Amino acid sequence: MIVGVDIGTSVTKAQLISRDGRTTPAHEARSTVYTLPGHRVEQDLDDVVGTVETVVRAALADAAQLGGEPAEALALTGQGDGLWLRDATGASVGRALSWMDGRASDRLGRWTEDGTLRALHRRTGVGLFPGSAAPLLAHLAEHEPERLAAAEVAGYCVDAVVQRLTGAVTVDVSDASQPFLDVASRAYDETALELCGLSAHRRLLPDPAPPGTLHRLLPDAARRLGLPAGLPVSAGPFDIPACAFGSGVAEPGEGNLIIGTTLAAQVLDTEPRPALAEDPAGMVLATPYEGRYLRVMPAMIGTAGLDWLLKLLDVKIEALDALLVQSPPGAAGVTALPFLSTSGERAPFVDPRARGRFDGLSPLAGRADLVRALCEAVAYSARHCMETLGVTRTVTACGGGARSGEWARIFAGVLGGDLEVCDDAVGIRGAAHVAWRSLGAPVDPGAWRARLRTVTAERGLIDHYAEGYAAYRTALDTAREGWSTR
Repeated sequence: MIVGVDIGTSVTKAQLISRDGRTTPAHEARSTVYTLPGHRVEQDLDDVVGTVETVVRAALADAAQLGGEPAEALALTGQGDGLWLRDATGASVGRALSWMDGRASDRLGRWTEDGTLRALHRRTGVGLFPGSAAPLLAHLAEHEPERLAAAEVAGYCVDAVVQRLTGAVTVDVSDASQPFLDVASRAYDETALELCGLSAHRRLLPDPAPPGTLHRLLPDAARRLGLPAGLPVSAGPFDIPACAFGSGVAEPGEGNLIIGTTLAAQVLDTEPRPALAEDPAGMVLATPYEGRYLRVMPAMIGTAGLDWLLKLLDVKIEALDALLVQSPPGAAGVTALPFLSTSGERAPFVDPRARGRFDGLSPLAGRADLVRALCEAVAYSARHCMETLGVTRTVTACGGGARSGEWARIFAGVLGGDLEVCDDAVGIRGAAHVAWRSLGAPVDPGAWRARLRTVTAERGLIDHYAEGYAAYRTALDTAREGWSTR
């Protein structure tokens, strides 16, 4: 069996997976996310490693449910982007800067105005946002150069945990794809570093691990996890591509929608080409599979915005489906723009000044109308992302938002086609699939395809939401003109 771990932003999960695809229940432990003045969002590496230890020990207690199979590998996936600085021993050099961090917004604004973003996008297919590594590195180089001088490694969450567990200084190619990698050659593009003024800090970037790389658990880390020393450790891909492969995405043109804390849309391709976007947005990711690349639009919106609204309205998440039923399609004339992140938006357009809003309010509008309007707006953004990516085949959906039957119906209607929804921990499943392959014993993809349920796109909703989507795009264009004048 594989011990699978997904290191999310606020929650770390672990479960056991057997070769025939059976899983044990997922165990969770919460990490602390520090939200500080100046749009700073940080995490503590020691705290995150502690959550991994907690959930792995809890998951191993379920081994009897899979017949007591021995663990053959530890498979890790988790949050991407951000900046996790470490020294040679793996100790964190200051708190990690989260992908939600907004301190580099000014730097990103300058790069937008001087053409750096477009030049970088032309070279690597990457669209930057305040919480990506490039602007964060540039910000520290300008304001806290001593932190970069003290660091030996500038990486991401998963490889930071790998260094603590195995001693290996490494990075998965999917993480490294954002923002300096030539994904076709799997090597860093030196010109991309020059464009960002970061050539002097190239020493901080470990070369991506070749496909199939396995690391080994150190004795002390193995003891804390409850696993044998020397156990193989598979690191990556990070959570977005892991969800695609765990959902069963295998053929070019197939799409996957992650309706989680943030919304991520992705499409599989045989060529490392960026999406045909007017803005330098999105990313192109190298994957563990030869000749397979993912075009991704990782938006900043998602269930986090819905959580904010439900808290404001004093409504529990368990009431979501009931609220959505109470409001008709179109939310009785209430509409929304869903950009509720302090970092603005990064896909399918980049604007750190993007902000949310509600329109069409009147004394007749109720809580259900506000909730439905926001849920519809998130679905419209998903369609905007998928159209930009050029999806041509089946779309799967996963994440907490996809578990809502009514919200999934909205997504299917807005996207204009049936939606195949995955309810299990597809990120862990995708990471485990890569681990089996790295062990030299790949599993049958058919047996590993996540259990799916079909949410049918209803004709009436398709027609209604086609008009709603057109109105959304018009409202977005108008709003973007206003943001640009701030």
